[in-house]
Amino acid sequence: MATDLMAKARAGDGDAFRDLTEPYRRELHVHCYRMLGSFQDAEDALQDTLLAAWQALGGFQRRASVRTWLYRIATNRCLSALRTAGRRAAKEWSVPGTTAPEPTRLGEVVWLQPYPDVLLDGAVSAPGPEARYEQTEAISLAFVTALQLLPPRQLAVLVLRDVLGFHADEVAEMLDATLDSVNSALKRARAGLQQRVPARAEREQAPVAGSPAEQAIVAGFVRAYESADLDALIALLTDDVFVTMPPMPFEYHGREDAARFYASIVRPGRAVDLVPTRANGQPAFGIYPNTSTGARHAAGLLVLTLAGDQIRGYTRFENTVLPAFGLPRSLPA
Repeated sequence: MATDLMAKARAGDGDAFRDLTEPYRRELHVHCYRMLGSFQDAEDALQDTLLAAWQALGGFQRRASVRTWLYRIATNRCLSALRTAGRRAAKEWSVPGTTAPEPTRLGEVVWLQPYPDVLLDGAVSAPGPEARYEQTEAISLAFVTALQLLPPRQLAVLVLRDVLGFHADEVAEMLDATLDSVNSALKRARAGLQQRVPARAEREQAPVAGSPAEQAIVAGFVRAYESADLDALIALLTDDVFVTMPPMPFEYHGREDAARFYASIVRPGRAVDLVPTRANGQPAFGIYPNTSTGARHAAGLLVLTLAGDQIRGYTRFENTVLPAFGLPRSLPA
C-alpha cells in the first residue's frame, strides 16, 4: 500500500502524498513544538516540512523509512528557524489593575506557548529503544522550557535520541554529522538538561492524569482561586513552587515569593471563573474575571504543575493562546 502511494505521489498525485504523510502529521507537529517551544511556530515548521517533502519526493532514496525521512526534514527546518529567529523581546507587565511585585528573577524563555492535550491524541508514537524519557514527561512545560535553553544542535540530538529513540547512526545521517559529533552533543545536552530538570527519581511525581488524587488537588485550587481565598491557595503550594508568565519575564520562586505574587492578583471581592482544559499533559484553565457589567472576558490561560498532593508550578499565558484550546475570548454575561 505504501509503495503504491509513493509511486502515485511521485507521479504528482497530491491526494496520495497526503495519505502517505498524514499518519505522521501530528507527531511531527509535536516534534516541531518541542524544538521551537511555540505552538504557532510549530504549525509553520510543519507546513514548511510537508512542502519541502513534496518538492523533494523525487529524490527520496528509500534508504530510510518515510517517517525517518520526514523527521530529518522537520528537524532541519526547525534548526533553520532557530538559527534565523532573532531574540524576541520580553513583554512588560500587563496584568490589569495590578503592579508587578519584585520578581525572584527574570526568565530566559519568554516566548513559550502551551500545547493542547486534545491534539496529543494519536500524536505520540511508541518511542524507539534508545528513548530515555516517557512521552508524557517529554511534553511537560518544565521539560520543553529546559529544551529551549540548549544550543540548537544539542537540542535536536537530545530530542531525536532520548525522546524519540532514534539510533545514533540515524541521527548522524539526519543531521549530516559524524557519529562522534552526535555522541558528544548528546553528552553535553544531557548534562545541560540535568541542571534544569532533576532526574525523575529525584522529584516527587505528579498524580496520574484524571485520577482522584489529581481531581482533589484541582478542585481545591479552583475553590481557592475562584473565591479569592489566599490562605487556602498558598497552602496548596510546595516549598519550591515557581510562577512564570511568558511572554512576561517575571518569575517567582519559592512559597514566600509566590505568596507575594498571588497577593497582588488574588484580592478579596475579586470574582473569576476558571474553565478547565488540559495543556502539556497538565491541568489547565481559561481565566475569566467577572466585571461590574457582567461581562467575562478571558484574561489568559494558566497551567498547573503538580507534585504529590500539591502544586509545584503555575504558568500563566496570554489570552492569544486560547483559540488552540477551543476556549472563547469571553463567556456569556
